[in-house]
Amino acid sequence: MEQIKNTCRTCGTQYPANRLSADICPVCNDDRQYFTEDGQVWTNSSEVAASHGVSITELTPWLYALQVTPAFALGQRALLVLSPGGNILWDCIPLLNQDVVDFIRSKGGIKAIAFSHPHFYSNVNEWATAFNCPVYIHQADEQWMFNKGQMIRFWEGAEQILWDGISIINTGGHFPGSSVLRVQGLSAGAALLTGDSIYVAKSKKHLAFMYSYPNCIPLPAKVLKEVIRRVDKIDFDTIYGGFEWQNLKNIAKDVFYSSVERYNHSLIK
Repeated sequence: MEQIKNTCRTCGTQYPANRLSADICPVCNDDRQYFTEDGQVWTNSSEVAASHGVSITELTPWLYALQVTPAFALGQRALLVLSPGGNILWDCIPLLNQDVVDFIRSKGGIKAIAFSHPHFYSNVNEWATAFNCPVYIHQADEQWMFNKGQMIRFWEGAEQILWDGISIINTGGHFPGSSVLRVQGLSAGAALLTGDSIYVAKSKKHLAFMYSYPNCIPLPAKVLKEVIRRVDKIDFDTIYGGFEWQNLKNIAKDVFYSSVERYNHSLIK
């Protein structure tokens, strides 16, 4: 019998096994996402694992990047934070194989998984089951979690404090529940793991806050101002974003301020 195909090839989101192949992925059908020219195409974990692997890169002795190779779906990376009180996986990639499981277990496993926003949920239930850990998603984005496994925990408010000076902070913007992970000790002034909540430009001279990045849809001015206000309150000097070029070390807060100044010049008063 053919294995059920329940993973969207465009975004990598995994849906419940009973989802019909004729269905349209609601994540890609949203204005913040897109379909490729092939339209809606479904796959599954076995097919992805048969043709892809995972690269693991040490960014610091306490931070590793995991990325599907060759690139699949959105091409994002997950970030593994090593911490004495327990390791945290920030965002997910849509492939979990035995090599990745063995590597993570060699580093002490995962105590929790946390997310920046819905585009990176991918196959999170497979990860949560493999490591028997809770998954933290902001309550404001609950409607975008279509595969609510037993380990999903929806948190509310402005901040979810974890351990070792680590916390999830809601910035809003891209999605109402868009969040960042603030980690003490990754840099002198603390690092933010941002996914798409804060987008580091390839020049590394600008930080973008958008409703849709691929479709170039800006945030409403009122929402943008609120995101800027929330980020301004956070102490940080380094950002690690959702893609491999988005490592902005030591000067991230300065780049934030220069980016805000640019936004302020363009906002309609």
